[in-house]
Amino acid sequence: MEENKQEQEVIDAQEEQDVVEEANEENNEELETLRQEKEEINNRLLRLQADYDNFRRRTQKEKEADRKYRSQSLVEELIPVLDNFDRALQVEVDGDSFKNFADGMDMVYQQFKSALEKEGVEEIPAVGEEFDPHLHQAIMQVEDENYESNIVVEELQKGYRLKDRVIRPSMVKVNQ
Repeated sequence: MEENKQEQEVIDAQEEQDVVEEANEENNEELETLRQEKEEINNRLLRLQADYDNFRRRTQKEKEADRKYRSQSLVEELIPVLDNFDRALQVEVDGDSFKNFADGMDMVYQQFKSALEKEGVEEIPAVGEEFDPHLHQAIMQVEDENYESNIVVEELQKGYRLKDRVIRPSMVKVNQ
């Protein structure tokens, strides 16, 4: 009976050990599953953080561009006015009263140009410069021995840029 009892204890101990091993295997499987879930969640969190950082940077750049070019639509509306001032000031005037009027118009024109320059508007240099398709729009090609090839000979309409963005390219004649 003692032997049976010992055998039973060994069997019980073996069964208990099997149960413990089985529980450990289940725990290990659960632990591995939890580790994988944690890793997936961690990766998703990292991607979300990266997406948020990219969104924040993109939004910041858009805000900076909006601030930098906030006056672009106004400048586009005012450039034809500047052209008309230019044409009006090129007219020859006779008499002192007309001369005084023209001088006053020139002062207004200069003040107008100065205000636009403060906003970042500048004329695109053309005559004597090398033709640049980003800055110039070639209307005609001419042959002039006084200029090298691909050099702007004459400006037909002034071009303007706002900071580093071309608002209107210069219309030019280019030497062949």
